[in-house]
Amino acid sequence: MSYELIAILMFSTMMLMLMTGQRVFGAIGAVAALGAVFLYGTGGVEIPFSAAIKLMKWYPLLTLPMFIFMGYVLSESRIADDLYRMFHVWMGPVPGGLAIGTIGLMVLISAMNGLSVAGMAIGATIALPELLKRGYDKRMVTGVIQAGSSLGILVPPSVVLVLYAMIARQPVGQLWLAGVMPGLMMATMFVIYIWVRCRIQPHLGPVLPPEERNVPMAEKLRLLRAGLLPLAIFFTMMFPFINGWTSLVESSAIGALTAFMAAVVKGRMTRAVFETSVRQTLAITCMFMWIILAALAFGAIFDGLGAARALENLFVGELGLSPWVILILMQLSFLLMGTFLDDTAMLVIVAPLYVPLVAGLGFDLIWYGVLYTITTQIAYMTPPFGYNLFLMRAMAPNDVTLADIYRSIIPFVAVMLLALTLVMVFPQIALWLPEMVYSK
Repeated sequence: MSYELIAILMFSTMMLMLMTGQRVFGAIGAVAALGAVFLYGTGGVEIPFSAAIKLMKWYPLLTLPMFIFMGYVLSESRIADDLYRMFHVWMGPVPGGLAIGTIGLMVLISAMNGLSVAGMAIGATIALPELLKRGYDKRMVTGVIQAGSSLGILVPPSVVLVLYAMIARQPVGQLWLAGVMPGLMMATMFVIYIWVRCRIQPHLGPVLPPEERNVPMAEKLRLLRAGLLPLAIFFTMMFPFINGWTSLVESSAIGALTAFMAAVVKGRMTRAVFETSVRQTLAITCMFMWIILAALAFGAIFDGLGAARALENLFVGELGLSPWVILILMQLSFLLMGTFLDDTAMLVIVAPLYVPLVAGLGFDLIWYGVLYTITTQIAYMTPPFGYNLFLMRAMAPNDVTLADIYRSIIPFVAVMLLALTLVMVFPQIALWLPEMVYSK
């Protein structure tokens, strides 16, 4: 059996196992282990073992539990509630102001947690009922929450970019910094769209009535201080890192400790909050470690088979496609896979093929990590099986139908495609900040 046929067999077997509902790390790891034994005999057991040792030696992996713990402490201690109350008071007089405030909430939640699911859960439980109660259009608000929550995998500290860094062997710090400007640009584009749309059609996002806007300035300032606490924690963590005073791991420890102390000072660090935060941190960290381990083993087999080189020869040599056409085809494949897979599954399935191919075509792997993440955000919201679509349906009231949710994301997907195009055409949007910081 030829190596090309073995590679196709491994890939198709893995896809079949994933489609049957198997856990991502189990499907990928099992195919990798069986492929290693089939190709190399009993010596093949060294490949998963080598992947495990490589994983344990990867020092930046320590950032993963630190940032996840920080996010859960801030969300479980209800500091996110203070954030939304702040946006409610300060943005209420603006057309679509509460929806704009929800985008701001999602950006800060992303900076606290790094997971799309966390932003979706907080937005659906805190923002959605308030927006619907105040007469906001249900399609507008469900689209806002889905689009805003997707920022969690782009704005640092992004857990998905940690996974990409491990598989692509790129610095986590540079990837996180590369996600800052595209993430803020996309959030700004969402805000502009909401404001313009609500100016043209005020019934979609009415301003708050005067009795709710007439809040004493002292109360507004108090809410501002409480609401900006997560932002202060984020800058306390990132400022020394950007200035080169601390490593990324040290900054993550500062963030986790600062969040913990903030919850203690506010009197919200109860036993239940601490236990939930620790349990969730352990569960998510272990899940990602298993996925990375399986991906490394699978990637090692694919590298040995020369699948990446064969793919490059097919596109460049036999088909004669230009590097940019190949890149666009890869992005389209992510959009297709995003209709039935989550971001981690997409990455570990195609990274062994795409990352070497991207490097061989002469593209920057830090920049490509941002492109992958933005494309994943779009895939999260793409019917028929976009991940965020079903999360929103599970959390939304009964009068919000799946058809409403499908229609709600159309303008936001258009905005995200525009953002993706801008980052592709102007790579410095993503590369400027990491180049500036690391040049120091």
